[in-house]
Amino acid sequence: MTTDRGSLVQRFGGFLFGEAPQENPPERVRVAIARQQFQSEILIGWVQLVVVIAFGTLYAAAPKTFSDAMFAPVPWALSMYAGFTVVRLTLAYADKLPRWFLALSVVMDMTLLMGLIWSFHLQYEQPPAFFLKAPTILYVFIFIALRALRFEAAFVLLAGFVAALGWMGLVGYVVHIDGMDAITRDYVEYMTSASLLLGAEFDKAMSILVVTGVLAVAIVRARRLLIRSAVEHEAAKDLSRFLPSELAQQITASESSIQAGEGELTDCAILTCDLRDFTKFSMAAPPQEIMTLLNDYQARMVAIINRHGGVVDKFPGDGIMVMFNTVKKSPAYAADALRCVDDMAVEAKAWATERIEAGKTPIEVVFSVEAGPVLFGAVGDDTRLEYTVIGDAGNVAAKLEKHTRDEAVHGLTTQTTYDLAVSQGYEPHAVKQHRLACTIGGLSEPVDLVVLVP
Repeated sequence: MTTDRGSLVQRFGGFLFGEAPQENPPERVRVAIARQQFQSEILIGWVQLVVVIAFGTLYAAAPKTFSDAMFAPVPWALSMYAGFTVVRLTLAYADKLPRWFLALSVVMDMTLLMGLIWSFHLQYEQPPAFFLKAPTILYVFIFIALRALRFEAAFVLLAGFVAALGWMGLVGYVVHIDGMDAITRDYVEYMTSASLLLGAEFDKAMSILVVTGVLAVAIVRARRLLIRSAVEHEAAKDLSRFLPSELAQQITASESSIQAGEGELTDCAILTCDLRDFTKFSMAAPPQEIMTLLNDYQARMVAIINRHGGVVDKFPGDGIMVMFNTVKKSPAYAADALRCVDDMAVEAKAWATERIEAGKTPIEVVFSVEAGPVLFGAVGDDTRLEYTVIGDAGNVAAKLEKHTRDEAVHGLTTQTTYDLAVSQGYEPHAVKQHRLACTIGGLSEPVDLVVLVP
């Protein structure tokens, strides 16, 4: 029975406040929420300053019926509140607002407002019930709404409770001063005289509490959504690092969920680069040195790839597989790939020189490029998807990369791809070697090749 009741309460809570987020969100999510609250407190401080200036301006412009010898509470109240607001804004900018001070700020807001309303019967020399007709009570909702900017329902509830209590306090003050004779049950008399209609004042207090409650529920729902969204955003940001940024953007902007088997047929250039004899090196080197080398190599190569519009499909071991004209569209995709190889080869040579000068083993980088039609899309199942290219271009590029050792060179492409690149505007840095009718393992017929990197 207890379990059923608890389950019912939990379901009702979920219906009222929305799905509960995880109890302890990651630190980075808490930091993001704290940053939002920091900015909100600054905004609240400025709005409070504007409000006190508005109150001061209205008071200065309003006619005064009391003599200069009489005590005027409003200027003193506004001056003290202005000083308090400046202190609060300073602490907000310094991000040093303790929760007790925020609660005190809520009480100060409502105290100022109720004190200002209370002073109206003195200012205009009217019976106390006069101030109950003041439209200034509507400012209560401004102060309550301000607390919603922090996305914490507790401060909204505090503001609403203090406002309702303050208003009922003003009603009690009227009854205390004027006695029961001030109370009427005639609505017309209430509206046209300085009399008190308890039902009307109760309605005002109830309106404040109801609006506060609705706003508090909305804030709890919004905060839960904010936390879940922040968690998902941070996770998506981390996961996007495992995908090309352009592809991550496409997935994020997709109007429907990505399904396995979805793809497009497109002309593409596949570039591969690899470290020659890396297996031999990795068997002799410490793990940290291996990871440092891979990080250095990939950072250098990927920067060039990005500059030429290539998109890294994957990092298979010590290799890099790059796509042109899949995620990023380019009519000169083959030319882009060959220009990319030219610049990567220059960087690879400079990297080898740096390692020699540092007393380290030089590493050779080898390249291959092949262009052709491929199917680009998502493969996998409902639990695990991967974007990739399927087609002969990727297979041929992989075989060309292995064939560089047989040709004793560091970069190869087929004659067909080279001619396509030239037709797209590629201009080689130097005269290229052409090797005809080469037999490549895994290919059934001889292929004419062009040496991209000797």
